[in-house]
Amino acid sequence: MSQPILLTDEQMRRFISHGYLILDTDFPAEFHETMSQKIRKVMQAEGNPGNNILPRVPEVQEVFKHPVIRGALTSVLGPDYIMHPHRHCHFTEPGRRVQSWHKDSYWGYAKVRNHHPWWAMIFYYDHAVDEAMGPSAIMPGTQFYNNRPGDETEQDVHMLGGPGRFALIHYDLWHRGTANNSNTTRSMLKFQFVRMSRPTAPTWDHAGAAWTPMNGDGPPNRHETVWQHQWNWLAARHGAGPGAHVNGQLGGLIDGLSADQKQTRLAAADEIGLLGSDAADAVAALAARLGDDYEPVAVNAAYALANMGNPGVAALTSALQNGDKDSARNAGYGLAAADVAAAPSLVELLGHDSELARGYAAFALGEIGLGGAAIADDAVAGLAQLANDESEWVRRNAAEALGTLDASGGGVVDALSQTLADADDQVRFTGALS
Repeated sequence: MSQPILLTDEQMRRFISHGYLILDTDFPAEFHETMSQKIRKVMQAEGNPGNNILPRVPEVQEVFKHPVIRGALTSVLGPDYIMHPHRHCHFTEPGRRVQSWHKDSYWGYAKVRNHHPWWAMIFYYDHAVDEAMGPSAIMPGTQFYNNRPGDETEQDVHMLGGPGRFALIHYDLWHRGTANNSNTTRSMLKFQFVRMSRPTAPTWDHAGAAWTPMNGDGPPNRHETVWQHQWNWLAARHGAGPGAHVNGQLGGLIDGLSADQKQTRLAAADEIGLLGSDAADAVAALAARLGDDYEPVAVNAAYALANMGNPGVAALTSALQNGDKDSARNAGYGLAAADVAAAPSLVELLGHDSELARGYAAFALGEIGLGGAAIADDAVAGLAQLANDESEWVRRNAAEALGTLDASGGGVVDALSQTLADADDQVRFTGALS
């Protein structure tokens, strides 16, 4: 088998910022012709086989052995990624109307979505697709948003191209199928893939450089602080902070956080985040934006606070305990980005009265991973206690965190064994995966 063709630094920058990449395989034309014929034969004779598309059309397995696809997935998910058992062949007949924009759900629908790339999808064309045939559409840069922006920043990028073209997509990117106005049925293979371990080193063709700002090449909404964090997480550069300097600009940026114009608030939060702990005077103003009615601003504020050291962690912890649902969710992402510095506060929050605080604290601990950290035993004990929590949502988050915490020992196994007898099927499912 050929060696995987890993993504370059520039391709990784684009994937991190835009949430997708368009790439091509180089199978011979007859390969795709045979595969397309078999797909159509199965669809016409049996209906859509759903997850069974792989055994029903064995050529599909060859697609995911291609070095370009293996290299792309290895770069984003690590060398030990797995193919998820859920997959689907979208078979779009003439006359199909445009879909609504959506994110694909995780099994159970209640899982906290990951900003870190733990999951990815491949959209693969087995035949040429033009505009009339209803191509898949992607909304760049929206993988970190729980809700659509609903404004002029929404782009509608259509995936066009010949057989063998595919999109590598961050699992939480907003997307849809467009209207098929042709006389031809369009097929598209959608497969899911999962990261099995957190990064310990870059797994793409990395030249060793730090994050380079997009400088106008990114999607409409700027999230340099968020993108820098994702780059550092994928490169296993824990604690790698911002490199900018305050230079007397902080006062103006703090004023910008309360501006009427959402793009001014967005830019101010992002710039402050890049200043790091030198901008600690902005903590209170950033905390006030965790519930901003324009979600991109709130996301930038959360990641900016993650770069502020202990004052930022304290503000995020307060929001997790006292904020509304949106503020608490954004605080959870911020605490996850704050890494091990947030762990003591998160362990304490596992026993909080608030369901939101307990659930997002469990999620954030799982995102951080504690390995051999001194507080790991306390985290395991706290998460194990949540196996009996009254909230199904909290128990699900705790079960996932126990699997991603990177802690070892009998306490983890005992706690996860308990989840297998839970009354909630999603807790049992998550516990088994962990």
